[in-house]
Amino acid sequence: MAGFHVMADAQGLHVQPTVRHITTSDLWDALRLGAEDFWAKPSHYVFLCLIYPVVGLILTRWTSGSSAIQLVYPLMSGFALIGPFAAIGLYEISRRRELGMSSRWHHALDVRRSPALPSIAAIGVLLFALFLLWLFTAQSIYTSLFGAEPPASVGTFLRDVLTTGKGWTLILLGNAAGLVFAVVVLATTVIAFPLLLDRDVGAVSAIETSARAVIVNPLFAGLAVVMPVLGHATWHLYRKVVEPQDIRPIRRPM
Repeated sequence: MAGFHVMADAQGLHVQPTVRHITTSDLWDALRLGAEDFWAKPSHYVFLCLIYPVVGLILTRWTSGSSAIQLVYPLMSGFALIGPFAAIGLYEISRRRELGMSSRWHHALDVRRSPALPSIAAIGVLLFALFLLWLFTAQSIYTSLFGAEPPASVGTFLRDVLTTGKGWTLILLGNAAGLVFAVVVLATTVIAFPLLLDRDVGAVSAIETSARAVIVNPLFAGLAVVMPVLGHATWHLYRKVVEPQDIRPIRRPM
């Protein structure tokens, strides 16, 4: 069994999978295949999809009880930043269906047996760090406009945000900052997790390949939608973007 590795592959090499340019027809085809994966056994995903509303309810209750109403929206929207990691079970199911293997709901948990699990976990930690940084940024924007005192109530907060100049400034600056975080996450992880499930290339190569895929295919900006179907579609998109065989191993600089 290969030794523990995170940044490079099991041989200590940094590989560069060849990235292809794709068209809008490829995007639609990936979405179609993702929909087929979803509708093959939609009941399997009930428990997987419940995590989103359940976490949302927990976050809302927590922020309301801790006088942090201003963080409800950043928390809910920021949860999408860890969406690529949360959807890894869907990638695994799509991978198994592609290979003609059994794809029951519990197979989503087979990711834990992947040789690339340390690399997957490392990128997951990176996404969580970005999520925390986003919350800090959102709170800083709010504090700079309204001060450190939390809103007295939900009604007061909504009135301040929707009917004042400071409120609209908060909306504009907050969404602009959120867009920056979303682009960073998209660029670094759009195909990173599917690539790691398919090939144990290491965290660095996975992130770099995702970045090159976005540079070569700017239309990836259209993937700013978080849906169970899209989770499956990301796997098929990875297949279209990354060449299956042409990989050039490069010695990792020490």
